Amino acid sequence: MPLDSESRWRLVRKLKAKPVVEITVEETVIRLATQDDMAQVSEIYNYYVVNSVVTFDIEKTNAGYWVEKLEYLQGLELPFIVALSSSGNILGFAYVAPWRQKAAYRRTVEDTIYLRPAAIGKRLGTKLLTELIDLSKKAGVKEIVAVISDKGADTSIALHESFGFKRQGHLGKVGFKFNRWLGTVLMQKSL
Repeated sequence: MPLDSESRWRLVRKLKAKPVVEITVEETVIRLATQDDMAQVSEIYNYYVVNSVVTFDIEKTNAGYWVEKLEYLQGLELPFIVALSSSGNILGFAYVAPWRQKAAYRRTVEDTIYLRPAAIGKRLGTKLLTELIDLSKKAGVKEIVAVISDKGADTSIALHESFGFKRQGHLGKVGFKFNRWLGTVLMQKSL
C-alpha cells in the first residue's frame, strides 16, 4: 500500500534525522593538551580545512603536524589547551603562538580556537578563550592578536569583541580558497 504524502514526508524526515549529541559546557574539562590529543585536534581542524574558509589552509593536517606544533609551543611555555567532554572526547582546542619571529615581538601572540561542529553555540569558545587568556597572562604575554577570516567567521569576531578585542584593521584579498578571494580582520587585546 503506497504511503500518503504526509506519511512519506514524516518517513523522509525520520530517515534524514541525525542523532542529537547533547553537549553541556558545565560538564567539559579544560586542560593542557598532550600528544595523545593531537589525532582528535587534527580531526577537528581538518573539518574546517575541507568545509570552510575560517582557515586558509587548503590541505589536511595529520597528528604528527600537531605534535610538532604542541612541542614547539611547550618549548616556548605558551598554552595549548583542549576541552574534553565527560566521555573524554575533545570538543575543541585553543592555543597561542608567536605573532612574528623577530625578538621584539616575543610578548605578542596570535590566538587560535576551533570547536567540533556539535559544540558550536554551547559557549565552549567562551570557556576556552577565558582559560587561554588567563594562561597567556601567566606566561608573560602582553598582547594577543586575532587574525580572523572576513567571510564565515562572524561568531569568532563577536566572541573576540566580547572579550575586549578591538578591530585594528582589515586585509582584503590576502587568501584564495574555494575559487574565491578572502580577507582577514585583525583584532587585538592588551593583557
